[in-house]
Amino acid sequence: MPTPSSAIIQLISVFAIAFTVPSFAKAQTLLWGAILAPGRRTVAAALRAMGLGDEKHFTNYHRLLNRDHWSPWVLSHILLCLILHALLPPSAPLILILDETLERRRGNQIKYKSWFRDPVRSTAHHVIHALGIRWICLAILAPVPWSPRPWALPFMVVPALSEATSAKLHKPHRSVVGWAMLMLEKVRRWQPQREITLIADGTYAAIALVQKCQRFKRPITLIARLRIDAKLHDFPAPQPKSKAGPKPKKGARQTRLAVQLTDPKTHWRKISVPWYDNTLKVLEYVSGISLWAKRGEIPVPIRWVMVRCRDDKYFKPEVFFSSAPRVSVQQILRWVIARWNIEVTFEELRAHLGFETQRQWSERALERTTPCLFGIFSVVVVIARVLYPTTLPVRVAAWYPKKEATFSDALAAVRRHLWQFGNCNPSARNHDLLQIQRATYSSILEIACYST
Repeated sequence: MPTPSSAIIQLISVFAIAFTVPSFAKAQTLLWGAILAPGRRTVAAALRAMGLGDEKHFTNYHRLLNRDHWSPWVLSHILLCLILHALLPPSAPLILILDETLERRRGNQIKYKSWFRDPVRSTAHHVIHALGIRWICLAILAPVPWSPRPWALPFMVVPALSEATSAKLHKPHRSVVGWAMLMLEKVRRWQPQREITLIADGTYAAIALVQKCQRFKRPITLIARLRIDAKLHDFPAPQPKSKAGPKPKKGARQTRLAVQLTDPKTHWRKISVPWYDNTLKVLEYVSGISLWAKRGEIPVPIRWVMVRCRDDKYFKPEVFFSSAPRVSVQQILRWVIARWNIEVTFEELRAHLGFETQRQWSERALERTTPCLFGIFSVVVVIARVLYPTTLPVRVAAWYPKKEATFSDALAAVRRHLWQFGNCNPSARNHDLLQIQRATYSSILEIACYST
């Protein structure tokens, strides 16, 4: 049975406080099995990868997901602390990314499923809906020593049920914005002294979430996309003391953003920002500090930025905002571009960790399996950081000069560590062992480590 080194065992032992002793032993087996197994990430595949295909009490490992008592919230807290300890300095600010992804699932036993927009298959002109479970993922943007870009490492994942599904299951419904507020409360409680920035898409552009971020004892900066028809107002003028009645909460309505976009009198400024392909892109922007108002809600102060690029015909004008009005325009755009890293994480999860191949169907197993799979992504990166503090071996060939490491290289490095001879502990008395050439062994090991 493949076993990790003592340094990795000590690293994983921090999760032991969330389990009982028998449950933690089963959790470690499934963890290493999920890392080593190619294809589907089922309990049976994990057991086969660990050499436990003849285990008669295999149902005990299923019970870890559908019956045993342990809390995913506790594991999220531990995983966050582990990531911070391994990859970030003690005083570094936290850059969090919040986004949703769809796990396509069918079947009468999948009670959490519903019809949602499929962001992977949909385009700007053609929306595709798929049956599955919508997951809200909160990840931390962390630098890794082997890549020029930071990686989005998930540490908290929750299912966001539709309103109809919640009513059918007699569960209290919570919107995606409501889940975001709850997740931020927990992170702020776990990290009360750190500076926190949350980057999200337009789904989380809600006045209630802005108010929540601004009302923390140490406010959280929210960066998100703003609708171009958002109602922006001036700040209210000071009211004379002699005038009776309530003080106004907002001033005059400002010029609509859509009008400013087409108005030739709008004063556009140029700015160069690092783009997705590590090049500089010249954009034009107009910005301001306003009160964002909506009927029935208290207005909130924001800094908004509208950008466009005349040299790129595929670049559509966009509007973004920050809940902290003092944040500079360049910093807002840098954070907006950094949100792309979580899309890479979602793709890597599907390609290398078998996301959407789980086959659990009970409610508790559904709530636990997918968050654990997302957590394994971050655990693999942390283990690879411990094994290779500076340079990670990458898969190269004469026809493929790979410039930087990706998650497939990190996963292969961890698999190679588990498969190496020193951890397999073969018996010298076993006459069934067959000696093979080192080149053949290296080829077989590389195929096993890079299998998907």
